[in-house]
Amino acid sequence: MHTKMLMRLSSLFLGILGLAASFMPQEILAHYGAHSSGLGTLLLQVVGALYLGFAVLNWMARDILIGGIYARPVALGNFLHFGIVGLTVWKAIASGTSRSSDIVTGAIVYSVFAVWFGLVVFTHPTKQ
Repeated sequence: MHTKMLMRLSSLFLGILGLAASFMPQEILAHYGAHSSGLGTLLLQVVGALYLGFAVLNWMARDILIGGIYARPVALGNFLHFGIVGLTVWKAIASGTSRSSDIVTGAIVYSVFAVWFGLVVFTHPTKQ
């Protein structure tokens, strides 16, 4: 299992999303047609901070053995995050709420990370 690549890619992905949500919340809300009210902007910045926290966690854990019982909290937290968000976005796409290409792309990326972290959580790690 290539956990170093997984941790680096997920850190990069979450870091980009976190920086965008933290520093451009009004622009993101406007892009999706939502009003950039105070509460929406605040919630998007809080989500950005959470994403940046996960990005730093993944970056700092990129060189440790992950899988099975090793670094299980890191792998399980990532698995739950990517799995739940992936399912939620697919549900929104299926209901017709969101069908833009960037939403579908996001759903695919989240699903790939969810499956990859699922493999890491539920299989025994091997040293390379």
